[in-house]
Amino acid sequence: MRARVVPALILALIALIVSAPEARAQVVGGFDFSRAEVSVTGLQVPWGLAFLPDGSALVSERNTGRILQVRPGQTPTQVATVNGVSASGESGLLGIAVRDGWVYAYFTSTAGDNRLVRFQLSAPQTQTVIFSGVPSATIHDGGRLAFGPDGMLYLGTGDAGNTSNAQNLNSPAGKILRMTPTGGVPSDNPFAGSRVWSYGHRNVQGLAWDSQGRMYASEFGQNTWDEINQIVAGGNYGWPTCEGNCGNTSLRNPIVTWTTAEASPSGLAYANNTLFAAALGGRRLWTVPLTASGTPGTPLAELQSTYGRLRAVAPGPDGWLWVTTSNRDGRGTPVAQDDRIIRIPPATSGTDTAPPTAPANLAASATTSTGTTLTWAASTDNVGVTGYDVLRAPGSSGGSFTQVGTATATSFTDTGLTAGTAYRYQVRARDAAGNLSPVSNTVAVTTGTGGTAGGCTATAATQSQWSTGYVIQPVTVTNTGTSTTTGWTVTFTLPSGHAVTGSWNATPSVSGQTVTVRNAGHNGTLAPGQSTTFGFQASRPNGNTQTPSGYQCTGS
Repeated sequence: MRARVVPALILALIALIVSAPEARAQVVGGFDFSRAEVSVTGLQVPWGLAFLPDGSALVSERNTGRILQVRPGQTPTQVATVNGVSASGESGLLGIAVRDGWVYAYFTSTAGDNRLVRFQLSAPQTQTVIFSGVPSATIHDGGRLAFGPDGMLYLGTGDAGNTSNAQNLNSPAGKILRMTPTGGVPSDNPFAGSRVWSYGHRNVQGLAWDSQGRMYASEFGQNTWDEINQIVAGGNYGWPTCEGNCGNTSLRNPIVTWTTAEASPSGLAYANNTLFAAALGGRRLWTVPLTASGTPGTPLAELQSTYGRLRAVAPGPDGWLWVTTSNRDGRGTPVAQDDRIIRIPPATSGTDTAPPTAPANLAASATTSTGTTLTWAASTDNVGVTGYDVLRAPGSSGGSFTQVGTATATSFTDTGLTAGTAYRYQVRARDAAGNLSPVSNTVAVTTGTGGTAGGCTATAATQSQWSTGYVIQPVTVTNTGTSTTTGWTVTFTLPSGHAVTGSWNATPSVSGQTVTVRNAGHNGTLAPGQSTTFGFQASRPNGNTQTPSGYQCTGS
């Protein structure tokens, strides 16, 4: 229990401690994460977040059924209690939205379903059910509620623990639903007479739209891949047929995936050409830059393990980014002030907010069984580049990039790697204001199997790519053995639908999606530690962004 009376000086010191910024300056997506601060405390499992015209916010509490009005630095005030809330496990009072004087609330009811009500703050106990009958359970209740730029009300639902619901167009579970503000069916929905906007979802808890009106949703995976999807009317997003990328043209693939330990994404927001995804299990805020066409860049994690489990995120009318914690939901480790609302200010006006250019021509060389050396072309900046962050991801595909080192020059040697293992690398530049550049090209590395006669490694860099093809160059072959090779062979895997259209300094042959490349007559002999390079060009289906993976080298 918190003490009732604490001297003002001690309260001020506590506020300074809990609001302490991260040690590094960081401007991402237009917000300065080095100046994040705790603005509201003492909440009980906040779930939904919506703003009122006066700039204050409403917060729904999952387990209590309360809706609170909050302002930065002030004690929350209860303004409503939703009638008939049944809270157990992941169910309870979930998403809320505000539009034209009405408050909308989605919740698990004592009648056994999930349902949607609306009311006015002037008469909070006069609550009208405008949609009901959504299957409920103690897991997978979805719950995010948001008005789209078209003025329609969107609702993300879960499969309620029954995977067959997701593909059943007669069930509202495992869907994104679109309805009028009074709960009716819009005439331009993709399925006549139905609120279903998209289907094949497992558990949608985040909805957002970019400046072009494109819709995005964050979704919990089962055991392998969490997702951000770009949502289209009538789209089938694959659950339970597949999780993550489906490899099926009739199903929609996610634009971003993470392992479930890295994310478990709930709330989703858009601002400044960036998506922000609040991660529960990952205990971080993922930032995903978007191009003008909606293509995602490399996700970056902020607030990692700083405030615990994160549930909701939204850009506020004050220009700050609001984020709620969920540490009292039975799966977190709460501190005395939990649950909290964290606010991240916009980058300070008048300071340097221009990021450096992306490092170019990232390449790897001298790869051994335990390490590799990276080099790249320098970035430029209006003030000056202060250093580079080196990012690494496990495997030839999937997984997330995490920072493994920094450099002040344009090279870095990564050591302590596992023999016979694939890794991918990217590099980004930073300046004195904490602005981060876009990431470089990706280079793939497979470490050697040890210092044996005939050992070698192959590392590949993407020199350029376009919508229907790409150039991989250089592919660096290094003799990691103890004796001179008289020849070498490199194998790798082409994604489905890709084809090699040209090569140089090596001779390729293709069997299915496996490419075998053998040395040319002039570059097969390599002394221990010596390297050579080759390259190739390939075509791919329009819109496919994959590149080859799984480079392996054998010396003779």
